[in-house]
Amino acid sequence: MADTSSSLSLPFIQPSQAQKHVTHNEALRILDVVTQLSVATDDQTVPPASPAEGARYIVEENGSDDWTGHDGEIALFEEGTWRFFVPRAGWRAFVVSREALVAYDGSEWLDLDSSELEEIETFGLGMTSLPDAPFSAKVNAALWTALYQADGGTGDMMSTLNKEATGNDAGLIFQQDFQTRALFGLFGTDNLRLATSDDGTTFHDGLIVNSGSGIVDQPRLPRFKGQTNFDNYCAADVWTRIAINDMAYNEQVAFDAGSNEFTAEVSGTYMMGAVLTFKADASTASRIGARLVVNGSDPVVGSQVESTGAHVSERTTASIQTMVVLAAGDTVELQGILRNQPGYFMADRTDFWGYKVG
Repeated sequence: MADTSSSLSLPFIQPSQAQKHVTHNEALRILDVVTQLSVATDDQTVPPASPAEGARYIVEENGSDDWTGHDGEIALFEEGTWRFFVPRAGWRAFVVSREALVAYDGSEWLDLDSSELEEIETFGLGMTSLPDAPFSAKVNAALWTALYQADGGTGDMMSTLNKEATGNDAGLIFQQDFQTRALFGLFGTDNLRLATSDDGTTFHDGLIVNSGSGIVDQPRLPRFKGQTNFDNYCAADVWTRIAINDMAYNEQVAFDAGSNEFTAEVSGTYMMGAVLTFKADASTASRIGARLVVNGSDPVVGSQVESTGAHVSERTTASIQTMVVLAAGDTVELQGILRNQPGYFMADRTDFWGYKVG
């Protein structure tokens, strides 16, 4: 069995030892000195003339008199004599004279605000720093607060992320169990980007703000605009789905030209509209009407319009513009009707459009 402990060199009570209280009291004395360590000064080389009982000091380099040969050690004045304790790497002490916190690095004591700490290569808070993240922290909350004017500051709080060139990255990375789920910042460009991913590999830009103009783009916003490229025949008094088969644009393939339906990829509020142009068959006595229908059977409230005045072939139109709340997976189609007489919804002048607004 060892005589002393490995960290603080506390003496152990040995088997069959006499006067066990002496060993026990010595261990308590050491604990009393080095735990919650506070020293009067750390810049003296000569022992004070009249030290107080229990006073502790860090011996400055080139200690003399009773401190000779004890540079950097903890000096304790007790019962009229000096006792010394050799520090180990990681020990910390509060220096009363300077109101400073110091730490021992294995060879010397350093102020925790020392310039020697300004160029440290790694820093881990609650964890070992990672190779690609020299500053690493494992905490549940963090706060950055301004230095108030009353405390000598400006009252402002600014955090700066700087990159070398346009093609580099500067931003925030949000992860789940160390797999990236979102990016926000200047990634590979000077435009501000907000991108998300469900696998940490493929990213979708939800928002891009142009660095030169400030114009906001939402490249993943569900939106479409298309028209029919042939005259759609409509029997009299029958609501007929309009075949929109020529797409001007179709972000996220939101509109299926095969089924002539828009499908909401996500729940939300959508703005939708249409223009239908009447083309006569045998008579201009028809009266044009239009509406939007959800899931093939539910007319959108406020979307139905009809024109009751005299019609002119290839000139008379019916227009819709409305908002509709959709659940993910809901479909919307454009329907038209010709009252009294059959006719057509004219090619290239009948279109349907929509996009998500909220």
